Amino acid sequence: MAPSHAWNPDRLAAAMAPLLPGMAVEVVEEIDSSNTELMRRGRAGQLAPVLLVAERQTAGRGRLGRPWQSAQQTEEPASLTFSMGLPLAPRDWSGLSLAVGVSVAESLDAHRNARLALKWPNDLWVDDRKLGGILIETALPQAAVSDVASRWLVIGIGLNIGPREAAGLSTAPAWVRQWLPEATPSSVLQMLVVPLLRDVLAFEAQGFALFAERFAARDALQGREVQLSDGTVGRCEGVGWGGELRVHTEKGMQSISSSEVSVRPRGPAA
Repeated sequence: MAPSHAWNPDRLAAAMAPLLPGMAVEVVEEIDSSNTELMRRGRAGQLAPVLLVAERQTAGRGRLGRPWQSAQQTEEPASLTFSMGLPLAPRDWSGLSLAVGVSVAESLDAHRNARLALKWPNDLWVDDRKLGGILIETALPQAAVSDVASRWLVIGIGLNIGPREAAGLSTAPAWVRQWLPEATPSSVLQMLVVPLLRDVLAFEAQGFALFAERFAARDALQGREVQLSDGTVGRCEGVGWGGELRVHTEKGMQSISSSEVSVRPRGPAA
């Protein structure tokens, strides 16, 4: 395991302070799930903003309750897993996972065009291979709050930094070192967190409309035949201004806003 100082927690905290004073940075060698831990804190009323980095998760989670399997750790750490927790009160929560995806993709693509795409609602893809995923969770603390619109938000992100085996994965993997050979979990974290916090606060103020066109430019499903988890087949027509997925089926246009619906492309991108 890398020593905690290798993550530069003080540097990270100082970089985020102008955006959100008091944001703490914690690094742990092992935890069940960084998202689970921050959700526990939020429900208990511990609402101080925090970035929690886990070098290893024993019970990482993805969307729909699926386990998040980090790449096997070797001498060269192969995964980055972290969660950001903070109180947030946007007027509309719709499209937050898409905005987070836009932020991460733009940061990773800032220096080289790695063709990062976003698969609705929470995956990062490179050439139809999965680079990572995003898990958004919210909670109301146990103590009564006067502003019911404010909730405890936890954003969990898992990324493949180095190579990993495809066995047992539903989508073939991609990893950051394919286009940034010198990347490490800590260097990628430094790359992501300040833009991510800035974009989350911008989402709070302006909603998904600020990110809609940026998402459309990276939409992995746009114009493709897709199949929904209920078996419905149609053509993806992008996302709406509220972050809802639009699919043209034989019954007409369907707008899908629930993240409980799974969507898969039916064939490679054109």
